[in-house]
Amino acid sequence: MLAMLDGFRREGIENILALRGDINPELEPCQDFRYASDLISFIRANGDFNIIGACYPEGHRECGSLTEDIRNLKTKVDAGVNQLITQLFFDNSYFYSFRERAAIAGINVPIQAGIMPVVNKKQIERMVSLCGVKLSRKFTAMMERYENNPIAMRDAGIAYAVDQIVDLLAQGVDGIHLYTMNNPYIAHKIYAAISSLLAA
Repeated sequence: MLAMLDGFRREGIENILALRGDINPELEPCQDFRYASDLISFIRANGDFNIIGACYPEGHRECGSLTEDIRNLKTKVDAGVNQLITQLFFDNSYFYSFRERAAIAGINVPIQAGIMPVVNKKQIERMVSLCGVKLSRKFTAMMERYENNPIAMRDAGIAYAVDQIVDLLAQGVDGIHLYTMNNPYIAHKIYAAISSLLAA
């Protein structure tokens, strides 16, 4: 791991997104860093990187409660996180409640909202099964209306994400992280829709 950090420094890499990663039930997990906070502590002790951590507006699937989740997040931030990026969400009210809980817990690093424009039904079904995110009535109605029309579904998913982002920007979000699944068309369309807001 030290050699990897040295290699990052030589290549001029400044930012590290430090994640525990998903547990594969078919593989014995490595015990070097049991939690993301352990990895973050190691990186902080061995380099001057900007460390980004993950957070979960609806709570981590493995946590018993939202209170426990915030307590774990505070541990992660205290270990050396400089900023946070949220898991995707489709109802901004979850983000605002989470941001308030984080502030009460003394978590004062910037929190970027993770937004995923959903462009097909299979994609959202996979995300719900992996992450446990909840779907709002508004989102479900959109998906049911357009799921059999790929172009309409793509455009509706982009429009839904833009609507989320406009609201988040108006509420003073620290930043937006787009989960575009390597689709530059989506990134371009969203940027074009909100570029004037970013300059305001």
